Amino acid sequence: MAQFIRTPMPLAAAPALTFFADLSVQVAAPHEIGSTPGGRRRVIPITGGEVRGEGWQARVLPGGADFQLIVGETLARLDARYVLETDGGDLIFVQNQAIRVASAEVTARLMRGEPVDPAQVYFRCVPAFETAAPALAWINERLFVGTGVRCPDRVEISVFALG
Repeated sequence: MAQFIRTPMPLAAAPALTFFADLSVQVAAPHEIGSTPGGRRRVIPITGGEVRGEGWQARVLPGGADFQLIVGETLARLDARYVLETDGGDLIFVQNQAIRVASAEVTARLMRGEPVDPAQVYFRCVPAFETAAPALAWINERLFVGTGVRCPDRVEISVFALG
């Protein structure tokens, strides 16, 4: 009987995080769809905002939305889609999927639009960026992660490229 011998493979280093940008995304009052088979559905219009990266900036164009599914007293699944316009006029499509976890009390306060201490909320995201701009083509080929803070009138997000 042949014996299988495992040859150790070198492990890749853990990915480094490199700052990409801070986003401040302005939001309007939510449209409450209500309880659906998947959970409580909400759609929150995105009305504008700004982005600041190292050596570049952009604005968040109005017209996007954050599609939320509240799947329990403590967990929300978020899917925001919107467009950025850089200071050079290039357009970037953003699709940002996230989870937000907090105690039932803090979640209820967030749902009512009240300010909460960000330390009481686990808010992590995986934004994806798409652009046709040749100078920014590299963002089409990278993975990004981020952390977020929900404020009553906006969402603040810090985004990092995975190295």
